[in-house]
Amino acid sequence: MSSAAEPAPAGASFAHPRATWLCPGTGRLLAQGELMQAMARKRVVLLGETHDVAEIHRWQLQVTTCLHLLRPQMAVGFEMFPLRIQPVLDAWVAGEMDTATFLERSEWAQVWGFDPELYLPLFHFCRQQRVKMLALNCHRPLVTRVGQVGWEAIPVEERDGVTPSAPATEDYRAYLAAITGRFSGSARPEAMAPERFDRFVRAQQCWDRSFACRIADHLAEATDDPLVVGIIGRGHLEYGHGTPFQLRDLGIEDVAVLLPATDAAPEAEPLAGIADALFRLDTPEPPQSRRTPRAAS
Repeated sequence: MSSAAEPAPAGASFAHPRATWLCPGTGRLLAQGELMQAMARKRVVLLGETHDVAEIHRWQLQVTTCLHLLRPQMAVGFEMFPLRIQPVLDAWVAGEMDTATFLERSEWAQVWGFDPELYLPLFHFCRQQRVKMLALNCHRPLVTRVGQVGWEAIPVEERDGVTPSAPATEDYRAYLAAITGRFSGSARPEAMAPERFDRFVRAQQCWDRSFACRIADHLAEATDDPLVVGIIGRGHLEYGHGTPFQLRDLGIEDVAVLLPATDAAPEAEPLAGIADALFRLDTPEPPQSRRTPRAAS
């Protein structure tokens, strides 16, 4: 959301009370009702997450519920599921299986592996309200292949319906370098070699593009002008990089990113451009680890 307020001066911090929305560019607190109304008019609203934090998934459910009240024509896309699981999602929303069967047929333990209790309230919301669920991910070996050899070496019929990603910007490469510990002149042992970092960027962009393609495909095919809500890791969303960037490349501009936050007094400068709005969470419980290692999906 835009604001007429002046950006915060360098070195400033913002006050961000619990249970409030913050404009990260200005530090202004946003009225929830007005924000949700603005978000409901978007084509796509992406809700970032840290996968293993239960409080974030509660927040995602709350926001999705608010948006559904304002825009019942909705679909919810999930990073967790590869495209081949789409028929299972359709059957779940149609009420054709119980929870245990859904988790088995969606191959949850293999394709994702986190405690399903983190996500089941969202899944049940979609089922109760008959909200379309979208499988946003691709076949995991595609990510590995793109990282290793690039898109050009992969035949179209083996791309799992994903088009080649728009090239990474220098800003995105710098962002990914920062979160992976690789930066210019680093002597840190965990810093990636340049060739390995390039493979990492290509793989990350394969995920970014897959999520964007699935969303774009649904918007193109739907007849009810839906709002698509995306449940996606925040590393694919921050600062307009990742999936928002790939959506723009696909011609979808009307996109918003909402992120959870935990800091009561965040520094202003790193927040500029990170998202459209930040919600200050209750104190999160300790993260939950994956129950099983994720296999090829």
